[in-house]
Amino acid sequence: MVPKRAVIVPGNGCGDVAQCNWRSIWLPYMKDELKVDENTIIIGHSSGAVAAIRYAEENKVWGIVLVGAYISDLGDTNEAASGYFKDPWQWEKVQENCKNIVQFGSTDDPFLPWDEQQAVADNLKANLKKYTDAGHFMEPTFPDLVKQIKQFLD
Repeated sequence: MVPKRAVIVPGNGCGDVAQCNWRSIWLPYMKDELKVDENTIIIGHSSGAVAAIRYAEENKVWGIVLVGAYISDLGDTNEAASGYFKDPWQWEKVQENCKNIVQFGSTDDPFLPWDEQQAVADNLKANLKKYTDAGHFMEPTFPDLVKQIKQFLD
C-alpha cells in the first residue's frame, strides 16, 4: 500500500512546546485537523523532525521522513524549554507505529552534532541518507527529498 498524503512539519523557534504550539496544540492539530493517520507521511525538519518522532510514539502513520533530527536539548536553554526532551524516547513504539522511516542528516550541520543525528538513526533503525555538505538542509529546494517521496509512491 502506498501513502495517500504527506504533511510537512517545519522547525520552530518558540518557547515551551508542551505549553504552546507543538505538543499541546500542534500535535493534536496534526491528528484532528490535518487527519494524520496510517495513510500519511510526516516530513519533519529540525524540531519538526522531533515532532514527527513524538507524534509517531502515540499514533500510527505510514511513514516519517526526518531531516536534521536530534535527540537532546544540546545544552541549549531554548531547546530545553521546548519540552520535547523531558520524556524518555519511545523508540520501539515509533517503530511499531511507523514501518517506513527515512532520515536525512549531514556531518557538516552547524547546529547538530553528527552523533545526535546518528543516535536517531540507530535507535529508529532508520534508512539514513548521510551527507557531508548539506548543512542544516536550509536550501529552498531539496531534490533528494522529492525523489524519496516519489519512491514511496511507486
